[in-house]
Amino acid sequence: MKRTRHGFLQDLPQGKKPISCKWVYRGKYNSDGTIQRYKARLFIRGDHQVEGLDYNETSAPVAKMSSVHCFLTVVMFKQWELHQLDVNNAFLHGELDEKVYMKLPPGFTCSSSTKLYRLQKSLYGLCQAPRQWFSKLSCKLREYGFVPSYADYSLFTYRHDHVFLAVLVYVDDIIVAGNDTHACTQFKAYLDSCFSIKDLGPLKYFLGIEVARGPQGLFLSQRKYALEIVYECGLLGSKPHDFPIEENHRLALATGSPLIDVGRYRRLMGRLIYLTITRPDLCYVVRILSQFMQTPRVEHLNAAYRVMRYIKGTPDCGILLQANPALQLTAHCDSDWGACPLTRCFLTGY
Repeated sequence: MKRTRHGFLQDLPQGKKPISCKWVYRGKYNSDGTIQRYKARLFIRGDHQVEGLDYNETSAPVAKMSSVHCFLTVVMFKQWELHQLDVNNAFLHGELDEKVYMKLPPGFTCSSSTKLYRLQKSLYGLCQAPRQWFSKLSCKLREYGFVPSYADYSLFTYRHDHVFLAVLVYVDDIIVAGNDTHACTQFKAYLDSCFSIKDLGPLKYFLGIEVARGPQGLFLSQRKYALEIVYECGLLGSKPHDFPIEENHRLALATGSPLIDVGRYRRLMGRLIYLTITRPDLCYVVRILSQFMQTPRVEHLNAAYRVMRYIKGTPDCGILLQANPALQLTAHCDSDWGACPLTRCFLTGY
């Protein structure tokens, strides 16, 4: 029996179906759009798995964007250190509870044509891979002394004497903040002994968000991501707009032709929703245009293109988290009475 780190070869038992796999090649980019490195990964066809047979639980928590904003705000208020870590091949560390059989990867040869590969550790593409990885990581963090937050299970905190550390997890991207340099170094060494990690230094680029720290505070922007959306729409050479939406618009009463390619409009809305993480000036117009994703019309697509021309002229906009603000929650409420032309309802925004 040939055994490897992730499993071993054996004959397929009765009642089990093998799952195929394939190699995936892609490039990883820096925040300025340049190629950082090329990657090759073996993916198992998780879409061929059978629930209850090949997997059971699949959900895994990731950090909420509200948690990211609050986390960074507290870090700036306390003037803590802020580091970023990346786990090499994170999903390969998870332990499998189920019996999963995979066909031999392309390029792998075996003397017996009846042999298949039984996985003991998770692999990219498995439905349960994210859950198994997070379970392994959270177990190691608890062993070190971290406690998960009840508000967000992806946030872990550590307290010992005067030392305080906080860890925010988004799949394999980890942000570490703390008030003690030596404690941060010790914790990173511990994680590297458990998993193979890359210390990316001070936080600069996280989930498509560019982070710049200066004397005034922490500036968050999605410039690269915004220009990518404009490029996909073919509007890089268009004339910019000063406002994202017309005043007194009547998009709810649009009577134009329905769009044939509905998926194109929905994809654009999904990307714009993610862009609002650092662009609160787009929240209103994106909320309006998202109401028509079921049956979008030509007027709605034209309004979305107007938003793209506005973004083309303002790609560098973002959020500044000030270094020494008053650590308190402020909110703004705005109501428009009877503004909806269809229901005559009023909408309240916070």
